[in-house]
Amino acid sequence: MLSRRSSPGNPGSNPVGIGFRWGRFPDTRVLDPVSIVAHRDRSTTHEFQPTSSVMPSPSVVLATSGYDHTIRLWEATSGICYRTLQYTESVRERGRSAGELEDGKLTFDRCWHRAARNPHIKLYDVNSNNPQPVATFEGHTGNVTAVGFQKDSKWLYSGSEDGTVKIWDMRAPGCQREYESRASVNTVVLHPNQGELISGDQNGNIRVWDLTANSCSCELVPEVGTAVRSISVASDASLVVAANNHGTCYVWRLLRESTMATHFEPLHKLNAHNGYILKCLLSPDVQYLATASSDKTVKLWNLDGFKLEKELKGHQKWVWDCVFSVDAAYLVTASSDTTARLWDLSSGEAIRIYSGHQKAVVCCSLNDSASDQREGEQ
Repeated sequence: MLSRRSSPGNPGSNPVGIGFRWGRFPDTRVLDPVSIVAHRDRSTTHEFQPTSSVMPSPSVVLATSGYDHTIRLWEATSGICYRTLQYTESVRERGRSAGELEDGKLTFDRCWHRAARNPHIKLYDVNSNNPQPVATFEGHTGNVTAVGFQKDSKWLYSGSEDGTVKIWDMRAPGCQREYESRASVNTVVLHPNQGELISGDQNGNIRVWDLTANSCSCELVPEVGTAVRSISVASDASLVVAANNHGTCYVWRLLRESTMATHFEPLHKLNAHNGYILKCLLSPDVQYLATASSDKTVKLWNLDGFKLEKELKGHQKWVWDCVFSVDAAYLVTASSDTTARLWDLSSGEAIRIYSGHQKAVVCCSLNDSASDQREGEQ
C-alpha cells in the first residue's frame, strides 16, 4: 500500500464524522491515456447487470454521480467501473448565484449508499444487485443539497433549498426533526460530537443546531449576502472552515464553553480562488485544506500558516467535489468535464482518470471495505 503520510488513529468518516470510510490506495500505478481508454471501454462490461448473482468486492470503492442520471461504482485502484445505477432524476444541488450549480451528495455507510435526488433522498444497497432503492425519505419541498449519516447510522440529516435542515430516523418513517434556516441551505455537516449540526445558506448565514436543546445555539455571518457554499469540520473538532461564492475561506477554532455549546474563535481569512469555491475539505489528519473551484483547479493549503502547498491542474471545467484518502496522501476530484481524477498529493499529478460519465460529474465518495474488515477483526 502506498502511504506517504501516517494514517491517523481514528480517521472517522469524513472530517465531520458522518459514518463512511475514506479509501486507501494500495499498489497504485500511473496509467497512460491508452490504458485509461481501455478501462473506460471495459467499464461497459462491468456495469450493473440485474441477472448477476455475484457482485465484485473491491477493497476501495469510489462512487461518482452526475448529470447523466447515473451513479457509478469504481474499483478505485484499477479505475474499472464495475456497476452503474441508473435513475431518472438529477442528483445535484442548485445554487441561484452560481450559474450552472446543481449539485448532489453521495455518502457511503459500509454497505449503504445514499443519494439526494431533487426533493427526495434514496438509500441503495451497494452489496446487492437490486437496482431499486431500499428506502426513500420524503418531506423536503426543494432540491436536497446536503446529506450525511450519524456515526452509528441510526439517523441521517439533510439540507435543502426549501430552507430547512431535517433529521431522519433510519428505523422509523418520516422526518423526526426540522430546523428553519429561512434561506436556501447549501451545506450541512455534523460535528464530531454527534450533537450539533452546522449549516450554511444562500444568504451567507452559518448556524449551529444543538440537537440536545433542539434549537439554534450560534449564528455567524462572515459576509452579508454572500452564499456559504461549503463547510468542513476537523475530525478532532479543532477547526471549522466555511467557503463562499467569492472564493474566500473563513477559518475558526472550535472551543467548548462551560455550557458545552460550541464557540467559534476567528483564526484566518483565506482568499483561495478568484471564482466560486464549490467544496472545502479538511484532511483526516488535520494538516491540509483542499478547496475545489469553478476556476477549474483544486488547491491544497497547509494549515500551518495557510500556505499554498499544491495547485492541482488538469480538469477542463468546474471542480465540484473532492475527497481525501484515509492517510491524506491522495485526493479524488469530480468535475463538469465528465471525469473524476485521483491525485498523488506528494507530486501534485493526476495518476488515475475515471472516465465513463456522459455529462458533468458533480460528486464523489470513497469507501474502504478492507479497512472496515480489519476493524471488525480487532
